[in-house]
Amino acid sequence: MGFEMKTEKDVLSKDQCKVKSPNPNSVNSPHIKKKKKKKKNKSKKTKKTSPPRKRSDSPADEITAVRRLFDTCKEVFSDGGPGVIPSLDKIQQLRDILDNMKPEDVGLTPTMPYFRPDYGPESKSSPPITYLHLHQCEQFSIGIFCLPPSGVIPLHNHPGMTVFSKLLFGTMHIKSYDWVVDAPMRDSKTRLAKLKMDSTLTAPCNASILYPEDGGNMHRFTARTACAVLDVLGPPYCNPEGRHCTYFLEFPLDNFSSEEDNVLRGEVEKEGHAWLQERDDKPDDLNVVGALYTGPKVED
Repeated sequence: MGFEMKTEKDVLSKDQCKVKSPNPNSVNSPHIKKKKKKKKNKSKKTKKTSPPRKRSDSPADEITAVRRLFDTCKEVFSDGGPGVIPSLDKIQQLRDILDNMKPEDVGLTPTMPYFRPDYGPESKSSPPITYLHLHQCEQFSIGIFCLPPSGVIPLHNHPGMTVFSKLLFGTMHIKSYDWVVDAPMRDSKTRLAKLKMDSTLTAPCNASILYPEDGGNMHRFTARTACAVLDVLGPPYCNPEGRHCTYFLEFPLDNFSSEEDNVLRGEVEKEGHAWLQERDDKPDDLNVVGALYTGPKVED
């Protein structure tokens, strides 16, 4: 599946709830006309055909890592939905698969054009991030973000989702927040959040997991080096169902001063908290484009 140049929000959200139509280029597609067989001369003798030989097992018949990931996602998210967290056993099952995945399992190498800092239009303020779409259904989606050095995915949320992120290679800084429950809102778009993670990860490392209300549901990715992140979302973004990708501005507590804020500071630690304000516009440093996934087949 190819993409036009889109923003991250468009890439993540476009047609998230639609069922894909059959591929007209597929050999098995009903749109391909089959050639009619010519009738043979009756006078000619028909050749006897022997039964087909059974195929012997070969390395090509073995299940690939990406297919194993797809099959596991189907099982883990089979009873899923917005706000539904898989059982601990299922979470561990999927995490074990992701922890062992490598760049070559999805056909990636650090030398690909996606990871060059000069890849894409020069007019952009930040290097473009490439999104490779592997699979999407109502229950889950699988995709890969390819970030060149200094590439940024701005602070954004994952409403009602459980998200697995696996750093395939490279070094990335992650900063994430969760909402402070029952804290008064500064205004209709500004809410208090608690810092969950502010760390730099280097592959190989285990997959990270965020939940609908915990684990750093709002996060920002910043590439220290060229890197690739394999993402599994359950369920995926879906505008018609209210699961929008929302971006936020981050402000320290001191940016808003009032008697209410002074009381609030007495209730929470000043360090490790911030105001997150919902953005009306597209982030200036958001530069995501879509590209065709060319790695091993995800499904039959």
